This record gives sequence, structure tokens and C-alpha cells, in this order.
Amino acid sequence: MKEISIAVVGATGAVGKELLKILEQRQFPAKQIKVLASSRSAGKRLQVMGQELVVEETTPNSFKGIDVAFISVNTRLSGELAPIAVNAGALVIDDSSYFRMQPDVPLVVPEVNGEDVESHQGIISIPNCSTTPIVMLAHPLRRLSPIVRIIADTYQSVSGAGGGAMLELREQSRGLLDEGNSAPPQALPHQIAFNVIPRIDSFLSDGYTREEQKMLQETQKILHSTNVLVSATCVRVPVYISHSEALHIEFERPVSVEDAREVLGKMPGVKVLDSPEDSIYPMPWDVAGTDDIYVGRIRKDVSHPNGLAMWVVSDNLRKGAGLNALQIVEEVLRRDCLTPGRVAGVSQAD
Repeated sequence: MKEISIAVVGATGAVGKELLKILEQRQFPAKQIKVLASSRSAGKRLQVMGQELVVEETTPNSFKGIDVAFISVNTRLSGELAPIAVNAGALVIDDSSYFRMQPDVPLVVPEVNGEDVESHQGIISIPNCSTTPIVMLAHPLRRLSPIVRIIADTYQSVSGAGGGAMLELREQSRGLLDEGNSAPPQALPHQIAFNVIPRIDSFLSDGYTREEQKMLQETQKILHSTNVLVSATCVRVPVYISHSEALHIEFERPVSVEDAREVLGKMPGVKVLDSPEDSIYPMPWDVAGTDDIYVGRIRKDVSHPNGLAMWVVSDNLRKGAGLNALQIVEEVLRRDCLTPGRVAGVSQAD
């Protein structure tokens, strides 16, 4: 794998920090690493792959000489910065929702649709961290029978809302335990300590949230199937890292638990952890810091003859974001398609 120059935009955020850690763990062949953030973080020093790097403020000139730019910032900033990076000659791996549903931007989980990277025009998007576990399981399971629909209830950690939400959980918990009261919420819409919030992102006219809508649209795009329907309820829970999901999957034909365990066990990036009688099943505390999607409590859905139910947990900062981003670049380098085959038709956002 050839050495490349990379930039990490949002390097001081939760995902950016995890990405830098994964670069070192995977011994990624980077000949140059530029760490970028807002003006507030400029000047901070980060230890990366044995070097001390100084965080620079992100500007339109930040991408000169960069081969790959990982962007993990808010949606508005992604819309502004990604075209600038592309025009400077970089391949952008974007973590926001800004480009995900654009027809000419691949939305990729390498184990599922890695070949889609070959069609990039300068930007490749990472799916939402709650979508990735669904497609990682649906992809092998649909070989047993076509999937009709998926009902997903998510239990999403505060790290999905950023470092501010993680700090908020810590401070609110301490305040309630020590003093019987907590500071008013800022990063999240309600108190998260000792609570759950049945809302992630804004509400739409049909009563679903944007987070729940993303899970439907992104699943269909990654699986290349508009026939798979997804209904989700996304909930924020007082857990630092790792998202959990209760999935009910309906197939065209009955699928046995034994066959499901077998194909899931052979899927790269998936680990079956399923021995409920021995209290063995995935849990967020155990999964945090690991790379795989863990699935357990696989059972027949008693409400539908063609259904299976299961429990899924994954580290949202790793496979849900940083690891998937890096795996996309590794896929690009393996397929020798770092440079787009035709001129990128991407214009800067208004």
C-alpha cells in the first residue's frame, strides 16, 4: 500500500481523536499527517504515530498537497470544506450527512459495497453510525432470503453527539449523585444522566426524526435495494461509547436461527456472541474500543413466521465512524482509484 498525505479535519473531536488512534493501530502508510480544527483548537499538540503534531486552523489553503482529507465536522462545514478539498486534489472521506444521499457520492461500508468506491468523483461518504450495524448484518442475511423490512430500536451512546455530550453526562451524573441536582442540558435537548431521550436529531412532519429517516434511506442506498423498508426509533441513553440496537428482520421466506448464526459468523467484521443461558451477549461496556459488530440473542420472532430478532452492539466511534473511514481509504488504495475517473462535478455549498 503506497504512502499518502492525509489531513484530519476535526482532529480534536471525539471521532477525529479516535481516527488518529486507529491510524497508529493499523500502521497506516501516511507520509504526512496534518491535523486541522477550528481556530479555538489551533495550537494544541497531539501525539500521533510517534510524532507531536500541532493543530492548525482549517482554511481554504489547508488541503494543498493532501491526497486524502478525512472530514468529521458539522454538516454545514462539511458542505463548505469538502468541495474545497476536492478542488485542491484530495479525496474526501466525509462523516456528515451532507453528501450521503447525493446520487454521485458513494455511501460505503467496505465489507458490504466496497466496489462502490470506484465510482467516486472526489467525495465518499460514511453512513450514520446507527446504519452501519444494520447493513453489516442485512448483507449476509439476505443471501438466505430477501429482506422485506427491518424494525430497529436504537440505544445510542452520548459520544454520538460529540465530546460536549460526553462531558454533560459526566457532570450531570456527578451533580445528581453528590448534590442531588444537575446543571441544565446544553449539548442535548434534555437531561441525559439517569434518563433516556427518545429523540435524536430534529422531527419531521411524519413524526420520525431525521436520524430515523437516515437509517431507511442509507440502508437502501448501501444495499442497492429500495425494497428493504426500515422503521426506526432512535433513543439517546446514558452510555459513553457504543450504540446498541434491537433488530426485528422480516424475510420473504422463513430463516432458521442456525442458518442466521452461520452466515453472520462468516461475515468479515461481525462477531456472534450468543449464549444467553450463560449470560453471554454483547453489551456496550465490553464492546467499546473494539472494531467488530457484535450480535447476540438471535431468535425467531414470535410475532411473524418469517422473522428473526437480534441484539446488536458496536463502537460508534470506531466502525461507526473512524475505522470505517480508514477502511474506505484502504479499499480505494487496493483498487487503485484514489483519483476519480472523471472530473468531479461538485460545487461549493451556498
